[in-house]
Amino acid sequence: MIVAGVMSGTSADGINLALVRLGEARRATIPGLHRPALELIGHAEYPYPKDVRKFLLATMNAKQASVADLSRLNFLLGELYADAVLATQRRFRVKADLVGCHGQTIYHQGEAASFRGRKIRATWQTGEGAVIAARVGVPVVSDFRPADLAAGGKGAPLVPFLDFLLYRDSRVGRIVQNIGGIANLTAIPAGASAKQLVAFDTGPGNMVIDAMTERLFHRPYDQDGKIAAAGRVLDSEIMDILRESFFRRKPPKTTGREEFGREFAERLIRRCRGAIPPDMVATATALTAASIADAIRRFVLTRRGAYRELIVSGGGSRNPTLMAMLANKLRPLGLQLRFSDEFGLPSEAKEAVAFALLAYETWNRRPSNVPSATGAKKPVILGKISYA
Repeated sequence: MIVAGVMSGTSADGINLALVRLGEARRATIPGLHRPALELIGHAEYPYPKDVRKFLLATMNAKQASVADLSRLNFLLGELYADAVLATQRRFRVKADLVGCHGQTIYHQGEAASFRGRKIRATWQTGEGAVIAARVGVPVVSDFRPADLAAGGKGAPLVPFLDFLLYRDSRVGRIVQNIGGIANLTAIPAGASAKQLVAFDTGPGNMVIDAMTERLFHRPYDQDGKIAAAGRVLDSEIMDILRESFFRRKPPKTTGREEFGREFAERLIRRCRGAIPPDMVATATALTAASIADAIRRFVLTRRGAYRELIVSGGGSRNPTLMAMLANKLRPLGLQLRFSDEFGLPSEAKEAVAFALLAYETWNRRPSNVPSATGAKKPVILGKISYA
């Protein structure tokens, strides 16, 4: 079966799409775990139109929004996702049998909070699956996170299911670090079972860097980390931020724009008052690297030598300044920095591949959340199916 995985992350920069051939493996290589055969056919990226991205960023975590506009956005994104699938099919001359679409997160609250007399967890990934199904002509699995929330989980992270299948090794302990808008990790001990995984959001990925760059330089992101490379890191500010509650909270935990969005970026700019703009971008970049290393040290490295490699994917892996800062932080932890590209999966395609895999599991009526990662009470089948 060929599955199109569609992903648009918290950076809201556009649509990542992967065409993946999935099938039933003849023999499981991990005892007790179903392991589909997986082959990446090809992947592509499509930036959002500028006005759409501007509207998305204004909508995310907004205190007020028009119900009519939110409804229209849901259908508009469905059209854009369908266009991306059709364009990628033409490019690689294949036809998908199924689509797995994550949608665009506009709100995520993984922790239960009081609302009208009840404790509620909530999430919203917009992008109408029925529209994609109608345009592409195949079933679509979408809205993956609510089923995990309903089972008592935080609805994230969901990519550990793919991480475990791809990177588990009988002899080498690995930490798989994705750096998108938000950064998240999956720690896989050598020879681990799925129940032994540790996975959680470590904090900001590119989100704060992008917000600072847009605010101070009127650019959507820091191309190749050049602005940060020209600045000086304000280490005292980073040390203070890492004392905040999110970084001290034990996993499982998840976060998003609600915690590290535009309001956080504005606070960081105020904290850096007196510094020149490149220093502020450098400090935001160093915060991502420091928060990743801090999370690994606090919550993953319980014994020395248990993990030897950190495998990085996501847009942040293309920022040389961030990668240099991260490598410097990892050295005292005894971790070798590697990239998902070395394992045959381009870093920018990984999350789209993950949602192709999750859709395939849903289509075959199999659970694909990892309760040790999300905090769910049990494994559940994720997503909702829209038929063509």
